[in-house]
Amino acid sequence: MSPADFSLKPVLTGQKTVLHPFTEDDAIGIAEILKDPEVIRFTFEPSTEITPQRLRSWYGSRAAQADRLDLAVTDRGTGELVGEVVLHDWNPADRSCTFRTLIGPRGRGKGIGTEATRLIVGHGFERLGLHRISLEAYTHNHRARRVYEKVGFVEVGVRRQAQLRDGVWVDETLMAILADEWAVHRGHPEGGAVSSTAR
Repeated sequence: MSPADFSLKPVLTGQKTVLHPFTEDDAIGIAEILKDPEVIRFTFEPSTEITPQRLRSWYGSRAAQADRLDLAVTDRGTGELVGEVVLHDWNPADRSCTFRTLIGPRGRGKGIGTEATRLIVGHGFERLGLHRISLEAYTHNHRARRVYEKVGFVEVGVRRQAQLRDGVWVDETLMAILADEWAVHRGHPEGGAVSSTAR
């Protein structure tokens, strides 16, 4: 199989969301999302310094990265930026990478996060030729874990008391999905109908 080409940044379209390559201007929307308490709680260390300049530099450079894929998640109905999905930590020898996502408050409860996850994971397996996609999530992040399970990620372990957050030790759940599993259910392990636009 030919090696994955992460330098190509696709536009992926579903029924509820459109994923597109980031531009520097998307930093404005991301900055607003990063203020959300749930995003802060589950996504990054509270001590992380996030400035407008750092965000513009980061998101403005995503399209030039040849070893990862960062895509903006937008609400297809409104065009509003509501989050991001990312394939990173690419290991060419093992044809594996890590997945992460964040969805802001305006994108929650609509199925956008689930569809966005299906779109980028499907792209990873069907277009990039990946064999394994893994992720880490706080064990108490039940909303995210439910999304991952709906798409077909399987729990493979727990990193006990992995981080100290707000004075409490929290566990991290490790999950993964394999190419042969995706080939069977295409992100619908519970047997729902598969939409050709949300694979």
